[in-house]
Amino acid sequence: MTHLPPIRGEHLSTALFLAADGVPALPLRAGKVPFGNCPACEKNACGGRPNMKTPGPCACPKPCHGWAAATTDPDVLTSPAWARAWREAAAVAYHPGGAGWTVVDLDNAEAIAWARETLPATRTVPTTRGEHWIYQGIMPSRNAVRPDVDIKSSMQYARWLGPGAGTMTALPDVVRGLVVKTPAVVRPAAGAVPAPAGGGKCPHRTPAYLARGIAMAEQRITEAASAVHATVFSAFLAVLSTHGRCGCLTQAHTERLFAAAQAKGESPRHCADAWANALTRLGM
Repeated sequence: MTHLPPIRGEHLSTALFLAADGVPALPLRAGKVPFGNCPACEKNACGGRPNMKTPGPCACPKPCHGWAAATTDPDVLTSPAWARAWREAAAVAYHPGGAGWTVVDLDNAEAIAWARETLPATRTVPTTRGEHWIYQGIMPSRNAVRPDVDIKSSMQYARWLGPGAGTMTALPDVVRGLVVKTPAVVRPAAGAVPAPAGGGKCPHRTPAYLARGIAMAEQRITEAASAVHATVFSAFLAVLSTHGRCGCLTQAHTERLFAAAQAKGESPRHCADAWANALTRLGM
């Protein structure tokens, strides 16, 4: 039987470009979804590929098993077993975790505005509805970590939409914290406000950087039209993730944040709880 030659079209060329840069790539079919398992691998009857949730010895040469099919091997990408997939491909995807990256998938303008207020700047890629913010580092993937925000890193794929703009920065704690379930509230004594331990290296270039961060958090709380509890916690988390480890936050700063929250109807106890939970989530 004569095999069809590999298809060297636009999508395959993109995949080879990614692979050469150490980014595992795979084809996507219409609907931005991976090609399904072949009959021999249906429902992971083969045991699954390595690194799947059900690892096994599957050596299927076809682009099976979703994100786990992503590869940097040009011989696999151009093999006859992948030729049909490239003929039918509608797009190219990559495995962020396999490249050592995490993608914060922002689905609309509101999510982008949240990211600009909360997350450190990094490489950004425009998408159909929003943006991908790409950080250097790996973490668990999870959808809907907040409204219209998904995390794509380990055991997940993301559509390749170009190299984007900006310099990729290290994965921050505030992003890692998005997939951590909020711990049970440990209520401090009434009026007590746990303080960060401090002692870390101060990253602030000028005092204005800290002042701007506090002002942005105050504004975010003040402008909250709904979900005030969640907004207060998120604002506290953002401030602590950026400014909490170097000891620059003072009692005056926390009093400003608490005052903004209480003006929106939060009680002093709720403010203390949210601050304590933010510290706990960040391991501080």
